[in-house]
Amino acid sequence: MNEARPGQQQSAFKVAVLVVGLAVLLLLLWHTRHLVLTVFLGVLFALAVGSGVDRLQRYRVPRGLAAPLIVLAFLGVLGAFGTWIGPTVRTQSRELKVKLPEAIGKLEAWIQSRGGGVIATITGLEDGTTKSPSAPGDSITVVVPNEGEQSQSLRDRLLAQLGGATRFFLPVLSSTLAVGAGLVLIIFLAIYLAIDPGLYRRGLIRVVPKQSRARADKMLTSIAGTLRKWLVTQLIAMVVIGVITTLVLLALNVRAAIPLGILAGLLEFVPTLGPILSALPAIAMGFVDSPEKALAVTIAYVGIQFIENHLLIPILMKEGIDIPPALTIVAQALMAIVFGFLGLLVAVPLLATVMIALRTASGEETG
Repeated sequence: MNEARPGQQQSAFKVAVLVVGLAVLLLLLWHTRHLVLTVFLGVLFALAVGSGVDRLQRYRVPRGLAAPLIVLAFLGVLGAFGTWIGPTVRTQSRELKVKLPEAIGKLEAWIQSRGGGVIATITGLEDGTTKSPSAPGDSITVVVPNEGEQSQSLRDRLLAQLGGATRFFLPVLSSTLAVGAGLVLIIFLAIYLAIDPGLYRRGLIRVVPKQSRARADKMLTSIAGTLRKWLVTQLIAMVVIGVITTLVLLALNVRAAIPLGILAGLLEFVPTLGPILSALPAIAMGFVDSPEKALAVTIAYVGIQFIENHLLIPILMKEGIDIPPALTIVAQALMAIVFGFLGLLVAVPLLATVMIALRTASGEETG
């Protein structure tokens, strides 16, 4: 018994060191969570840039020149597009800001006009009085608050909720300096990682024990290939959905069609929840003119998503990320609650990374 005690004490000490080390690591990750998620975004875009660099390298363009060229060309196209479309977007964005509360007000009036007769049948009602049915033919009276007693309209409550949601989901965007620093970090990470991805790959593999390096290399290959394909698919889908949505809204003569179309393209990066969030302001703007136009906008958005899910995405990505839809929604909600807007952006690729890693670690083949 006495001879076993030193070994037991040593094992207990190792366990305690591991627990403390894990706690310190988790605490460090929590305090640097925005930086970690920004770096993850940089790695994602580096995979896309690296795909373009591989193609340019076939034409004997050095990687050190191809990577910054692709990034600068991408930024140049964005800048030129912003300069060309900027005045129209600013004008329609101001119109959207003015008309959206009006649209919500009309939506409220429409709901009240359609729902007033369904809520209750009021017979012989006086202010502040109630009546109980004394005979089978009597109607049940429901007390409805006077208009003056309603402290807030539906429009005011929705706008307040939208303001609260903005403050909740976009804490990392509250500082212009933080946004600029994050974008610069993503750009430079994309360039340096695309120039020599093997250097960083070898560095990661060296951290793993020798007996597990072959599996780690396979895991990194699977993750990189899947995420590159997913990201390129998402970027193409963003452009296509943004253009199609803008054209459809213009055809329906919806106010602020261009900024709403751009919003649809940007939110396409967030699967499942993004299309829903982009459709809500467009439907509300349809109510500025009529409920029929709002219905037409709703049908148009549903049709666009149907075409995307059953035609565009299958063509672009024949072997998609096999993630159950319910798990995707839960992951997005959890990441948004814990990490804010950045968490919502990286929820799906991060979930895919974890699933691929688990499958590879368990010996299951990945696509």
